[in-house]
Amino acid sequence: MKPILILVLACGMTTAAFGQDDYNTNLTMNIQIPDYTPSGLAQGIDISGLSGTISSVTLSVDIAGGYNGDLYAYLAGPNGGFAVLLNRVGISTASPNDYSDTGFDVTFSDTAASSINNYQSGGYTLNSDGQLPGTYQPSGENIDPQSAPSAFASAPQTAMLASFNGMDPNGEWVLFISDLSPGGVSTLQGVNLSIVTTVPEPQTWWMVGAGLAMFGLLHRRQRNW
Repeated sequence: MKPILILVLACGMTTAAFGQDDYNTNLTMNIQIPDYTPSGLAQGIDISGLSGTISSVTLSVDIAGGYNGDLYAYLAGPNGGFAVLLNRVGISTASPNDYSDTGFDVTFSDTAASSINNYQSGGYTLNSDGQLPGTYQPSGENIDPQSAPSAFASAPQTAMLASFNGMDPNGEWVLFISDLSPGGVSTLQGVNLSIVTTVPEPQTWWMVGAGLAMFGLLHRRQRNW
């Protein structure tokens, strides 16, 4: 029992021997999103030099003008992962014309209390520029944004920011936004991409090796007793 106990303790100690590496960027863009064009706008964000694998991702966007319900947006990672940020917010069988507010100044986080999909149903206040402020879960509805309104009512949240967890963060991330209805022009004013990675500390592997070596030594001694 003693050798097994020592091995368990050594492995348990390694769970705490992890650090974090944080990346945070604030990009000012002021780029118009083409009106009524499915091909939309694709904005690359290059990241290099981060260690470890992704443990969480949040994204903030500052979009002015246009109509919120016209927009479809996603974030794609350089090494896998895909999150649908906006997918015709407010559209449903009862409301086929979606939301007509003019802009977002929001942060997308999987841990937010409510989804961006139906933000008007929970009560909301626009900022002085007419934008929706606050922190929301991304849409996550991985369906064609030009689907019938009835399709949005039953679409699950399957494309979330957690899809990036465990991935290598380095490379080119792509933020895509398109405007799928005529009238009103939206402008992408800024983006803030925040990534937290989990990085094994050097002593992690030393402790694993020490625990295994101790286990082997005591196991041999036990056989000789």
